[in-house]
Amino acid sequence: MPIEQRGVDTIPEEERTSGPRDLISILLGSNLCLGVIVFGWLPPSFGLGLWPSVTAIVIGTLVGIAFTAPLALVSLRTGTNLSTSSGAQFGVRGRLVGSVVGLLLSLGYTALTLWIGGDVMVGALSRLTGLPDTGVSRAVMYGVLAACTVVGAVFGYRLLLRMSKVLSIGMVVLLAIGIYAYAPDFTAAAPVDTYLLGSFWPTWLLAAVAAGLSGPVAFITLLGDYTRYVSPTKHSSRKVFWATCLGLLIGLLIPQLFGTYTALAAKAGAEYAGPLVEAAPFWYLVPLLAAAAAGSVGNAGLMLYSMGLDLDAIIPKATRTKATVIAAAVATAFVFIGSFSWDVQSAMTSFVLLLTAIGTPWAVVTLIGFVRCRGRYDADALQVFNRRSVGGIYWYRGGWNVAATLSWVIGAGVGLLAVTTSFYEGPLLALTGGVDCSFVLSGLAGGLVYTALTARTAPAPAPAAAEEPVAA
Repeated sequence: MPIEQRGVDTIPEEERTSGPRDLISILLGSNLCLGVIVFGWLPPSFGLGLWPSVTAIVIGTLVGIAFTAPLALVSLRTGTNLSTSSGAQFGVRGRLVGSVVGLLLSLGYTALTLWIGGDVMVGALSRLTGLPDTGVSRAVMYGVLAACTVVGAVFGYRLLLRMSKVLSIGMVVLLAIGIYAYAPDFTAAAPVDTYLLGSFWPTWLLAAVAAGLSGPVAFITLLGDYTRYVSPTKHSSRKVFWATCLGLLIGLLIPQLFGTYTALAAKAGAEYAGPLVEAAPFWYLVPLLAAAAAGSVGNAGLMLYSMGLDLDAIIPKATRTKATVIAAAVATAFVFIGSFSWDVQSAMTSFVLLLTAIGTPWAVVTLIGFVRCRGRYDADALQVFNRRSVGGIYWYRGGWNVAATLSWVIGAGVGLLAVTTSFYEGPLLALTGGVDCSFVLSGLAGGLVYTALTARTAPAPAPAAAEEPVAA
């Protein structure tokens, strides 16, 4: 299979051969990994029992899908990734906001997947072969997983799609066996005696955001990586939308609910990987090892692929392959730092809440723009920055739409002022009763400011009326 040559340029119609079923496959197969499973552990680690954990994950996921899935339709119309597509609202240079947001999201989730997958693999090998469970062995495992991940990410979308189709079957089987393996130790009681935030509802809402909502929101810049390969002339927006919803729903709920189930069975409180391996019957260690390896490579590969695209968008002179290798090195460095310096629960919760607060207003502005232009974009004008040119209908002021960028800044700022983490609590928490409402407040603030600033601004003209960019 040849290495994909496409970066963030527009995918020609003849190469857009994927369909809604492929979207379901890639969203299911890529998410059946420990990097997603571990989010199901968060609610029990916060002090919630079985049903509060399940309701928090399910409701949070449904809300997140309703917000995130429409973004898949943007790249269906533009033929490029979502960060580049957001240039229609932010400007062809302002779209760098989306590239940075996407890079940070993918970086965090890639590092988390390699971290948890590597820890479980070392723990399983320790029980199977007597391998010392030390910092050195974990560092080696992180490096091996990262190297395997780079291969899939460099070869690109087609290989990742094939991997996802295999993983969607294989991982479901391995997780089904896991349900049986952990059944004797299962209990509906939380593994810790106290609620993380002191009472039920604030803790439940935190779980709904950190474990449920965060899953779909992680895809706000990723969905376009797949739908740009779907032809809008062959597949309707409705089918693509519902395929995205279904793929996100089953792709996130299956692993996260498995994570809740195993966390309760393993009585995983402050840590997940160690208790998961210790509670596993000996005969399940090999399937667990296979799930940790294959799932981590599949999920991290997809995230790393997106990171390569975002870095390619930030540095147009870099090829996608070089950008992917650089992104992999940075992600691996974060794994080493996190594994040896941070507490898993605090690190996960903090980065999810912070990135959600930053990314939500960008997604809101992009969606408002999609509705206003009725899905009509000038695909050629979106590529001005990549060609190092100037002009076009999305040039605005020096390549930046000040109204959209300012709206994102205000929305992200409000979100950060309303977030609560283990090392920082925003001043707006005093107005929300200590409940983290950063997702809602950041989205509302960004959307309202953008609507107000652009209320009298006519939408960009139809592609036929677009100005031709000129060489810089």
